Amino acid sequence: LFIAVDDLRPELGCYGDETVKSPNIDRLAQNGITFTRAYCQSAVCNPSRASLLTGLRPDNIRVWDLRTDFRDHQPDAVTLPQYFKHNGYHSVGIGKIYHNVIPDSLSWSEDKLHIAGYPFDPDAVYRAPENLAYLEQRKQEIIAAGREARHIDRLGEWYLKAVATEMVDMPDNVYYDGAQTDVAIEKLRELKGKGKPFFFGVGYYRPHLPFNAPKKYWDLYDRAAIPLAENDRLPEGAPLMAINNLRELRGYRDFKHITHPQDG
Repeated sequence: LFIAVDDLRPELGCYGDETVKSPNIDRLAQNGITFTRAYCQSAVCNPSRASLLTGLRPDNIRVWDLRTDFRDHQPDAVTLPQYFKHNGYHSVGIGKIYHNVIPDSLSWSEDKLHIAGYPFDPDAVYRAPENLAYLEQRKQEIIAAGREARHIDRLGEWYLKAVATEMVDMPDNVYYDGAQTDVAIEKLRELKGKGKPFFFGVGYYRPHLPFNAPKKYWDLYDRAAIPLAENDRLPEGAPLMAINNLRELRGYRDFKHITHPQDG
């Protein structure tokens, strides 16, 4: 079982963080190996995932953006799930293992599992009625400006953004990650019954923005008591390209007032 978690940082109990409550991950760490010097090859999703799963650096596979397929330059690369497949394992995945638009069919023994509607349906991202109403309003505004509805639906979360956080008093499986977990558990039972070794990749979309989760998880924390970084300034001598321009965060309606870091 290979679990990928999007944008998860080492703010976890197993890494000494005293704020975050992560009992399940901590138990996994206690019974396994915790790496303290494992470094991400790229801060961008697609090259990072492609590098991890091929064992090749982003420069070698020539992937630096969100669109390039690593097989364009390394067609014979053998990925981690593909290696297992070639050695007698049944290889299957669900969720975000590679970048969304690049599923890499060569890696899997069967079609990647999907849950209808995601990731292009805003209903899979937002659940609060006021956020869904805002998204519908934005959609109609965009249609009125001349864009076809079918293209807007395809852009989904990336084009139709409401707020950056959402708290709803609903069960886990109203959001995609929770629903995916239910499907993954059933798939694990199915794979167990086949009597054949398997590689099962399960990729979670959170804690990537937007930070939407059931209320019971928000209730674990007092937002006012969470410590902030002591230093929010760019280190002396660091190049401007090292600045995060907050482009993604500034796309949400409650953060549109935030300026570009270079604008002060």
